[in-house]
Amino acid sequence: MGVIRILDSRAAADLLTRRSACLQDAERVVRPILEAVRDRGDAALLEYCRKLDGFEGSTVVVSTARCQSALGQLDPEFVSAVDLAARNIREYAGTQLPEERLIDYPDGRRLGQIVRPLDSVGAYIPAGRYPLPSTLMMTVIPAQVAGVERIAVACPRPSAEILGLSAYLKVPSVFRMGGAQAIAALAYGTESVPKVDRIVGPGNIYVAAAKKLIAGETGIDFVAGPTEIVIIAGEGNPAHLAADMLAQAEHDVNASAMLLTNSRSLAQAVAVEIERQLVTLPTADVAGEAMARHSAIVIFETLQQAAEFVNQLAPEHLALHDAALLPAIRHAGSIFLGPSSPEAAGDYASGPNHVLPTSGAARLRGGLSAADFVKVISVQELSSDALARLAPAITTLARAEGLEGHARSVEVRVQAGSPESKKSTVDT
Repeated sequence: MGVIRILDSRAAADLLTRRSACLQDAERVVRPILEAVRDRGDAALLEYCRKLDGFEGSTVVVSTARCQSALGQLDPEFVSAVDLAARNIREYAGTQLPEERLIDYPDGRRLGQIVRPLDSVGAYIPAGRYPLPSTLMMTVIPAQVAGVERIAVACPRPSAEILGLSAYLKVPSVFRMGGAQAIAALAYGTESVPKVDRIVGPGNIYVAAAKKLIAGETGIDFVAGPTEIVIIAGEGNPAHLAADMLAQAEHDVNASAMLLTNSRSLAQAVAVEIERQLVTLPTADVAGEAMARHSAIVIFETLQQAAEFVNQLAPEHLALHDAALLPAIRHAGSIFLGPSSPEAAGDYASGPNHVLPTSGAARLRGGLSAADFVKVISVQELSSDALARLAPAITTLARAEGLEGHARSVEVRVQAGSPESKKSTVDT
């Protein structure tokens, strides 16, 4: 038996029963951490940072000077890559913001919306198995495009690249803290860490559980689970397909990579290629386990059937090697069209965000965007004639709900504008 399973479509239904992250168990672990940081502030935060992250300092605040020093030592090739990626991310984020507008209707209504940024945002940057400076760009840049003034970065073990990139992006506040204690500090505020309006960014199961628990008090992006990719291809280069699956699998032993195809010969060729590439892959211990435990190649009769299966799965990443299938897709976090659009391009430099919903949450929303950092506030202005036209409907509906005061607040204006009302006022 090979590293990865090859399944018939009739067995694919079992794949819809996702590995549910044991959030309930994680919630029991993180709840006392959240409560401690909320009640005791920095003292509890430092206690858990020392206990869980091996922190040895006296404050979680990372100085601006340290970040600037790290920036000065970054490899020029890394800085050049950041220049390109940041420019593309910023450009794409700018297209995502809702527009302000006011529309004048013929009946005297003037309706529209204004767009205002959040005051503050916390970006959580994982640094467990791999430090992720790319996630720093994906969380900070859209917030900057949206106009957020106060951005805080939390990272349990920031690498030199993360510190230097923070200075490059002119992030005002960087904190060396991770896990549930970091989420608590950002959500509630401590003596050293100001409270933020929204927390974004991926993390492990404890970070996910903490975000879920504080969601009623502080905004979050979404609760993320293990990363996943689905590829639909009827033909293609087996080496490319195998490489794309392994690229996702190397993230975590719980990651998932699936190829959906109508070609048995392609399925077999990709399975062989996966085994061949694993031999020289430095992250083979992680990727191999993810491929064996949580990944599969599934053979369907048609690619349209594969597309419908995708809609049931609602994957985080979806690669469509045939762009003609795009109209059939209803649910996916981010879509990569054509054989020259590997998911890794989206992870780093093409522009769209790589912070994406997992575990079926793509049924409800897409990935993180600049729009997540603003509020759309409705605006309405009525002329006296417009209010008079609306008055019968307003007062009827208000009284149907038993809200007489609502009805009278309209009638007092409409009646005050009538000739009879004006005459009565003068006579009085």
